Amino acid sequence: EVQLVESGGGLVQAGGSLRLSCAASEFTFGDRVIGWFRQAPGKEGEGVSCIDNNDGATYYADSVKGRFTISSDNAKNTVYLQMNSLQPEGSAAYYCAVVWFCSDYGPSLEYDYWGQGPQVTVSS
Repeated sequence: EVQLVESGGGLVQAGGSLRLSCAASEFTFGDRVIGWFRQAPGKEGEGVSCIDNNDGATYYADSVKGRFTISSDNAKNTVYLQMNSLQPEGSAAYYCAVVWFCSDYGPSLEYDYWGQGPQVTVSS
C-alpha cells in the first residue's frame, strides 16, 4: 500500500522555522509532481507549493513566496518544505500529495496519493 509519511510539524513561535518532510513508501517519486497544501479550520484550503521532479520547476503561492522553499531528494525519495519566517496565519494542517501537474496557478487538485497532514501551529 502506498503511503506518504509526513514529519516535521509542530509548534513554533512567530518568525521561526520548520521543515516538513514527505517520504513515500511503496512508491517512487521519480519524475512525478509533488504538491503541498494547507488547511486551517474555517478557512479555504490552499495550494502552497509544488515541484515538478521532471524538470525541477516550482510554484509558490504569493502568501509564502520568499519564505518557503520546496525541494526534492530522489536518493531519499523525500520532498521537503522549508518554512521560514512563519506567521500565525500559517497555522494549519499541511498535506503533501502526488498531484497531476504543477502550473503557474499551483498544484492541481487531481492527485494520486495524499499524506496525513501534520499540524503546524505558529504562536504569536
